[in-house]
Amino acid sequence: MKKGINAWCFPEEWDADKLFRTAKELGFRGMELNVEEKEGSIFTLDTTEEEVRRVIETASKYGIEIFSISTAMLWKFPLTSENRDTRQEGIDIVEKMLEIASQCLAETVLVVPGLVTEDVSYDTAYKRAIEAIKRLTESAEEKKVTIGIENVWNKFLLSPMEMRGFIEAIDSPLVGVYLDIGNLVHSGYPEQWIHLLSDQLASVHIKDFKGTVGNIDGFVPLLAGDIDWMNVAETLKTNGYSGYIAPEIPPHPHHPEVLLKATSEIMDHFFPFD
Repeated sequence: MKKGINAWCFPEEWDADKLFRTAKELGFRGMELNVEEKEGSIFTLDTTEEEVRRVIETASKYGIEIFSISTAMLWKFPLTSENRDTRQEGIDIVEKMLEIASQCLAETVLVVPGLVTEDVSYDTAYKRAIEAIKRLTESAEEKKVTIGIENVWNKFLLSPMEMRGFIEAIDSPLVGVYLDIGNLVHSGYPEQWIHLLSDQLASVHIKDFKGTVGNIDGFVPLLAGDIDWMNVAETLKTNGYSGYIAPEIPPHPHHPEVLLKATSEIMDHFFPFD
């Protein structure tokens, strides 16, 4: 397995040089970068090829791979929205992510497939999400970047069997599962998801979860929650997973370096990194 980290784990005011330098010092091999709305972010929808090239050069200076591109914007512009223009904006966002990922030689882009809401029924969301991802597979195949469908708290794709069926319905070798261990434990068991989706796994996110809280405030740093990380690591190993493991944990507001160091050390304790 490969040791990665999402850029959201670092203070947002850190520039690319400090981001990659710190990741290197802590023993990370790869970084997942995010496309943001906020002007001045490392990547935005307006980022040029030249700007991407400069970020790649900075990462290369520290020996860091950019292994994935993510975004939070698909919550604002869901691929399943009632509004056609909003759905198209979501498509355009993923297209930009694929473009950046291809230039970075990143393996994956993380995609939230849609949202079930009071206005968007489950069956409608399913149909629209399938249509959107199928449209995007052409670009993914052209750019040789895998679309990783993440399990999130979107009232959608709530079980490993349903996630598996969704991926099979799209039927592309470049569409897989971006498994978030912390996101699934409120309603399932990590070892079951890993086993049932082992041949579809594109990448893995980790964060811990406290079941006694039971809501979004239950997401906590590694070892502060209820997840049996030794079992998670062993199940991934047994099922042949060899991709990236990446925490997605907000930085500590006062001591970000301390939390980052602890996260790195905990990961080394449980996961058999290459």
